[in-house]
Amino acid sequence: MSSKIVNILSNANFESKKTAKNLTDVLIHNGYKPFNGFNKNAELCVCVGGDGSFIKAVQKNNFPEMPFVGINTGHLGFYQEIKPSEINKFVSDYKNNNYEIQDIKVLRIDVYTKNKVYKFNAINEAVLKASHSKTIHMNIFIDRNHVEKFSGDGILVSTPTGSTAYNFSTGGSIVYPTLHVLQMTPISPVSSSAYRSIESSLIVPGGHTISLVPERRYKDSNLLLVDGYEYFFNNLHRVNVKLSNKNIKKLIFSNNSYWDNIKDKFL
Repeated sequence: MSSKIVNILSNANFESKKTAKNLTDVLIHNGYKPFNGFNKNAELCVCVGGDGSFIKAVQKNNFPEMPFVGINTGHLGFYQEIKPSEINKFVSDYKNNNYEIQDIKVLRIDVYTKNKVYKFNAINEAVLKASHSKTIHMNIFIDRNHVEKFSGDGILVSTPTGSTAYNFSTGGSIVYPTLHVLQMTPISPVSSSAYRSIESSLIVPGGHTISLVPERRYKDSNLLLVDGYEYFFNNLHRVNVKLSNKNIKKLIFSNNSYWDNIKDKFL
């Protein structure tokens, strides 16, 4: 049974606050109960801001099962499908069930140190680098098969939806969001007579595990980025990345929105 509660998760800039106020008024007019923040009993979360606001809302609230939708007051807005001028249409379409639900793939990252295992989830990507912007050397395995000894700035593993973010900026490919795959992209790989690294991204089946095993000199000198959040570890042994059993549910109001986004944001 519908709770009629709708969470509104907004960043602090002026345009977002103005948009959130307008959304509140429209929701109330249509019989909903807007909640400024996160209510676990809500039937929907609306993120107002840019893609960073969407990711922060999901991460901060521990990847909840209720569906999300985004109103874009930022720049790119791949997760934020709705424009502020479309709020009335959005609420009407939602009320009349004129939408589809798309499952967003989520990464599971297991970090193995000498004494502990740390677990993370990511919507966009995980990146393993050396600290202090040094070159990192690591062995890379896919399902325990040794693929290469990598040398360079780092290795990035992205979800399909995350392929248009940091991954794309480093030369990775754009992957359609419903595909069940991982993408592993090298960041400034070293290719010389001393070191040979794969220079292009690899598309890996979603059921596989990518293992990043840094050389011992990096066990206390490493940097892991999880959706942009930074973590450092002592006695780091390896980082395993695979697709999680978790999914984020996102409302889709147009089957063409993804291709429109590709054209509008990159061309």
